[in-house]
Amino acid sequence: MALQHNGLTRRRLLVSATAITAAGLILPRGARAQAAPQVGGTLRIGHSSGATSDSIDPATFSAGPVITAMLAVCNNLVEIDAKGQIQPELAESIEPDAEAKVWTFRLRSDATFSDGRKVTAKDVVASFNHHRGDNTISAAKDSLAQVADIRADGDNVVVFELTGGNADFAYLTSDYHFIIMPAKEDGTLDWESGLGTGGYVLDSHEPGVRINLTRRDDYWKKDRAWFQTVELRTINDPTARQNALMTGEVDAINGPPLSTVHMLERRPGITLVETTGTAHYTLPMFCDVAPFNDVNVRLALKYAINREEIVEKVLRGYGRVANDSPITPANPYYAEPKVQHSYDPDKARDYLKKAGLDSLAVELHTSEAAFTGAVDTAQLFQQSAKAAGIDIAVKREAEDGYWSNIWLKKPFCMSYWNGRPTEDDMFSLVYARGAEWNDAHWDNERFNELLLLARPELDQGRRAEIYAEMQELVSEDGGTIIPVHVNYVDAHTDKVAHGEVAGNRFLDGWKCVERWWAA
Repeated sequence: MALQHNGLTRRRLLVSATAITAAGLILPRGARAQAAPQVGGTLRIGHSSGATSDSIDPATFSAGPVITAMLAVCNNLVEIDAKGQIQPELAESIEPDAEAKVWTFRLRSDATFSDGRKVTAKDVVASFNHHRGDNTISAAKDSLAQVADIRADGDNVVVFELTGGNADFAYLTSDYHFIIMPAKEDGTLDWESGLGTGGYVLDSHEPGVRINLTRRDDYWKKDRAWFQTVELRTINDPTARQNALMTGEVDAINGPPLSTVHMLERRPGITLVETTGTAHYTLPMFCDVAPFNDVNVRLALKYAINREEIVEKVLRGYGRVANDSPITPANPYYAEPKVQHSYDPDKARDYLKKAGLDSLAVELHTSEAAFTGAVDTAQLFQQSAKAAGIDIAVKREAEDGYWSNIWLKKPFCMSYWNGRPTEDDMFSLVYARGAEWNDAHWDNERFNELLLLARPELDQGRRAEIYAEMQELVSEDGGTIIPVHVNYVDAHTDKVAHGEVAGNRFLDGWKCVERWWAA
């Protein structure tokens, strides 16, 4: 059957994290009515972004199969459902005070680690404190900067005290970094054990190669975790991932190459799953390194990139033009831009002149590890920028180690963000002053003031106004080019079945291992 989306006809499944209807799932061509899930079978996933440096330490997570695996081995306090709403997971109840400054989480009584130990408040405290303090290596520590104290109130209650109110704090606890693992006797986190409360046990992990999981028979969620065994294979090359799916070597993949995705659309027995969410491609520029320390240079580059061409040629329509802001229409406070940055070589030249330049030469680091189509995007940018007198030298980097050797290290590179369900989390993680993952080294006084104003604001109208101004500041002054918002695209064979799909990540919010089953 044909589905209509963005003016295009496509044979695939389209699900929105913010617009799931009561009628439920829309079935694509070739899809069958799904039988009730049964325990059994093996799920083989071809996964992008694996690296030999991968670790199961949740402080080190950034992308790849290790996240999908550990979200099957472990749980969070809450999870995001197919409608983009939070649902209690290890938390049985969540109670904020009137100012959203003190949050009380009461834990389930039936959740256990795979070695039989009951999960307690001590484990939750250790799991969050692993990302706090001066000695942590976690890039997620800035997300918890507002947490003044975490304490256990008996075995089943955890209390978070914040430095100020945060109406979105419960959403924050769904972040994949904040999986719950057991505490050691000294109160530190025992992540080395690989133990979790999830539906699967970690059998083996060969970083950058494969991860093997086995189902638990005693999982406390009785309606999840159906596959008996799961194998996650690192296949970083998108064409190789697609070929592995087409030849039956794997049952599901994330991020097929959009340039050849039509091959999957036409192939019997294969279903594409597209979800709209908060993902976006980025090109961060160090704002404290010349020439990017001049906002006019940054604006020149923003007007020198042809966004429509990237949507058409790289995304093949699986996304939309963005305006250099990480907040997408899937976020609750998305604001339509007052001024859209469109391809305009003359305007780009004008900004160069304001910077005192007649021309500009920069080096852009890229790799397919950044995102599928990153190299093509860089080359398209190189061509479009020439008309503005900008010479972009595209330097292709090795895929293995890109995130540890290039991102956050080079002053102009390509990156990818899955986004976050709330504006506060996204802004705090990447755009706030001093944030560990502030990959553009951007520091805007007004933005940082507004970030603190918006966080505790309970008046939704006022909050919307604040976030609209913040989006404009990021767009006009920020050091990150964000040309497009990207839809998530996964693909699987008819050996795999599932229900409604969450749109906040690839592979059903990175939880396909728990939520999908053998057809």
